[in-house]
Amino acid sequence: MYGYKRQRKMRQMAEINVVPYIDVMLVLLVIFMVTAPLLTEGVKVDLVKADAQPIDSKELEPVILSVDDQGKYFIDREAKEPEAVRAYAAAVLRRNPKVEFMVRGDKDVAYEAVVNAMVLLQQAGVPSVGLITDPEGS
Repeated sequence: MYGYKRQRKMRQMAEINVVPYIDVMLVLLVIFMVTAPLLTEGVKVDLVKADAQPIDSKELEPVILSVDDQGKYFIDREAKEPEAVRAYAAAVLRRNPKVEFMVRGDKDVAYEAVVNAMVLLQQAGVPSVGLITDPEGS
């Protein structure tokens, strides 16, 4: 009996260590939480508060002309000169005459800059322009 070694059967372990997966998911969550707010707003514009009803969105996404607090014009987060705004609006209208145009004006910008933005769109042939405001309480 002394020379006999008893063999143990090794059972296979059917567990998965999920700690590394949790670590990776937490890192991804932090990355998305940090980058998501940066993707939503390209131009910092403090909107005027107004008690107005939102417009029903149609099948076409509107073209939004933003006027920042310095009076500069932006379309799709890209700075544009007044002539470029007029040319861009005219080109969009030629492609699709039913597209809507909206103006986002910073609350600290001179009223004249917002009116000039609307005039630029009118000179390009835009039939009507909407104004984007921040709903009261948000």
